[in-house]
Amino acid sequence: MKHLYEPNVAMKTRDGVTLVADVWRPLEGQAPTLLVRTPYDRRATFHFGSENSIAPSLMQLVNAGYAVVIQDARGTGTSEGVFEPKVNEVEDGQDTVAWLLEQSWSDGAVAMYGASYLGMVQWALATNETPGLRAIAPTAAAADWYSNLWYSQGGAMSLSLDTMWNALMYTAEEKRNLTLGVSQDPTALARIGASLLNPLALNDATPLADLPVHGTGRWFDDWIAHPDFDEYWTGQDWSIPEFMSKVTVPVLSIGGWYDLKINGTVEGFIGVRTLGGSEEAREKSRLLIGPWDHGGFTGRYADRHFGILAETDISTEHIAFFDEHVRGISPATPAPRVRLFVMGIDQWRDEVDWPLPDTRYTDYFLNSAGSAVTRHGDGSLGVAAPTADSLDQFIYDPRNPVPTAGGALLPAEPGLIGPVDQSVVDGREDILCYTTPVLDEPLEVTGHVELKVFVSSSAVDTDITAKLVDVFPDGRAFNLCDGMLRLRYREDLSQPAPLTPGEVYEVTVKLGVTSNVFLPGHRLRLDISSSNFPRFDRNTNTGGFISGESIDEAIVATNRIHHGPAQPSRLTLPIIAR
Repeated sequence: MKHLYEPNVAMKTRDGVTLVADVWRPLEGQAPTLLVRTPYDRRATFHFGSENSIAPSLMQLVNAGYAVVIQDARGTGTSEGVFEPKVNEVEDGQDTVAWLLEQSWSDGAVAMYGASYLGMVQWALATNETPGLRAIAPTAAAADWYSNLWYSQGGAMSLSLDTMWNALMYTAEEKRNLTLGVSQDPTALARIGASLLNPLALNDATPLADLPVHGTGRWFDDWIAHPDFDEYWTGQDWSIPEFMSKVTVPVLSIGGWYDLKINGTVEGFIGVRTLGGSEEAREKSRLLIGPWDHGGFTGRYADRHFGILAETDISTEHIAFFDEHVRGISPATPAPRVRLFVMGIDQWRDEVDWPLPDTRYTDYFLNSAGSAVTRHGDGSLGVAAPTADSLDQFIYDPRNPVPTAGGALLPAEPGLIGPVDQSVVDGREDILCYTTPVLDEPLEVTGHVELKVFVSSSAVDTDITAKLVDVFPDGRAFNLCDGMLRLRYREDLSQPAPLTPGEVYEVTVKLGVTSNVFLPGHRLRLDISSSNFPRFDRNTNTGGFISGESIDEAIVATNRIHHGPAQPSRLTLPIIAR
């Protein structure tokens, strides 16, 4: 199909700011429009998509008969204004959709696609009643900007993500200002990079809140100043029922088991399915999850390769979804509501819903003779409740945190992201390991994983981290999902409360979601500690403002995990038996 490329197309927002886009459209006639709004400079090549990319191929979309518009967000690329994450995305997005509907080549239908921030701006419009919007396809995105993004579900700062992303955005802004003549200080780039690009050094000599990049009144200052889920965040949460009930368009949610926003991806799907404001949104929304991370859809990692089936054609998935919900073309075969890649057996499977309707939540109890430290300890995990009370303890020193070894995070560096052999950390004295006997039969775990654990500490605040691990017959052990809880938030993320040293508390740690079949000969393991650095910021154990404290102010904590009849610590697994 012949098409026309129009670069540098400008439009005005309601407050007079010029936003700039590039347009690809059919040479003749009208077409439905697919909109991408990006803060990463629309001319960046990753927006065009490629094989195994998290973005669909732009040219495949154009050749399928769609107009595609890629627009720089306010204050980025060549668009005017000042960039502030989220602040202007609703109004600017609505103005852009209204402008698109006025174009002679538009047939009056608009949909959106894009990954990460590009997906979160789609939620902004879908949850705020945008006329003309027919569907959205957010990839690796969440509607919640606090506990599924800049902070964890357990209240710790997502340190490696926050520092990397803010370094990226601040340096891009500084380069833009130098080009425009707004800034005359070329050394600012070096200061920003030195401040943020090495999260391993943060809070050592200089508290996070005192880094040179701060004091500018910009967004990172605000995020640091609001570690609690307070009024600053509640006014920016598009995942709450009030907003989800406004979603009237179908949503294609795409994510990866090792993507940092997978919990938000799943929560968004559940929110629309249960609260969506139209039958089409509730019944036609879809969920697709593969063995992927935030940077790529190959399923290939240094320690684990999920096979050629892991590489799915994302472009075809988008086109089929848009054809049905933007053009009204009924598919010959209805697409599955949920499509999952089941790790372990490394196969795709179609499901009728999420969570899977036949899920059987099963408690696996923690037990030991008091020596569960390291993978060589006596910690056990099983469906039979222990008959005697016991405890395991370890020393958490913020000066020597457990290094991040795999998981759902950024940056996407080997050994830091995805499945990683836990032998690099599971011999540490500050990690407790609870392991099942060798399995005789396959055991499938698909869904939400949760730990209810009885804990005490010598400190007034500390963290509890938990990780689900698949132990292979040859001893290799790969992380599947994990989570953490900052104990000051044990009751509510908005109401921090100190611990009474020595008192035992029952707390819940959410480990997120996964889908894995533990094969015969394998073992299932739970690892518990108090740090995962630099994925999360280190708890200084003082109960104070962590980002304002240096490592010299941190204190060492003795943390205890209690288990037995009186204190039944247990890992709740979503078991699928078919």
